[in-house]
Amino acid sequence: QVRLIDENNKQVGIVSISTALQMAEDAGLDLVEISPNVDPPVCKILDYGKYKYRESKKLNAAKKKQHQIQVKEIKMRPSIEENDYQVKLKHAKKFIGQGNKVKFTIRFRGRQMAHPEMGETVLKRFEEDLSDIAVVESKPVMLGRNMTMVVGPRK
Repeated sequence: QVRLIDENNKQVGIVSISTALQMAEDAGLDLVEISPNVDPPVCKILDYGKYKYRESKKLNAAKKKQHQIQVKEIKMRPSIEENDYQVKLKHAKKFIGQGNKVKFTIRFRGRQMAHPEMGETVLKRFEEDLSDIAVVESKPVMLGRNMTMVVGPRK
């Protein structure tokens, strides 16, 4: 026994499988099981090739809409020159525009470790310059020789 839906999406009712197959053959179409997990299973009379094509189109459309958010990392030193800063800022804007998060990492070397405030000022500047398109997700944190901050796109 199956619940049958004809080619015009009208519910025929609960019929035997042999009757459903005969109706599909008379219409020159196929009998396709739509949802096997219910009782009785739902079958539909339709062109199987067309059905498969539409299903694959739906799947592809869902895949296209799905965007994996990545964390892009931008590395620098605490004593960064103005032009280098502008280049890093441009890259960060591009990454955020694509919907990705950006992790800024400042690596300290030698005596620079005595002045972590230099790194904080650079990260604060990034925060201010990106405030219109991004929001800070994790404040500047010192981990060993590195100071990191993560920003993500505004919703």
